Amino acid sequence: MPTESVTGYRPTEEDLCSLAEWFEHYDNSSAAGDVPRTADLAVFPLNLVTDDSTARAWCGQWDREQYLTTMGAVMGGDESDDESAEGTRFDSTRTPFFLSPSLAVVFSRSTMTVGGRTHQLDYADVLVRADGQWRFQTMLQPGWGDMLKGGDAG
Repeated sequence: MPTESVTGYRPTEEDLCSLAEWFEHYDNSSAAGDVPRTADLAVFPLNLVTDDSTARAWCGQWDREQYLTTMGAVMGGDESDDESAEGTRFDSTRTPFFLSPSLAVVFSRSTMTVGGRTHQLDYADVLVRADGQWRFQTMLQPGWGDMLKGGDAG
């Protein structure tokens, strides 16, 4: 993780370690399909920023219930599905930019492997440190707008 400041704040070693630990916990929870545990790592309402297949931007908010429902379908899958039985693995490279000790924007490039198939994911998260704990508050990822505009989430 870089330590050079582009925002005026230079993160401490503790800042970098605590954020890396947060992402490890989030990735492990995601890979296990434990959506309630990932929800515990968020601040609600959660902001979403994406676009659709025509490159039209879409923004919205989810409450915890909406997050659990939508992400349960995305991350949980069908338990009887062969792909779900093989598990999910994430290999990620993250680049955090700290705006302050309690605000960070993190750019991620992840390879998700499910059932032997890989998917490239590029996204960014805005995280806030509240009561000493990191929480994600905004998710930015292209390509989800068609689903979200359909009324399923937003």
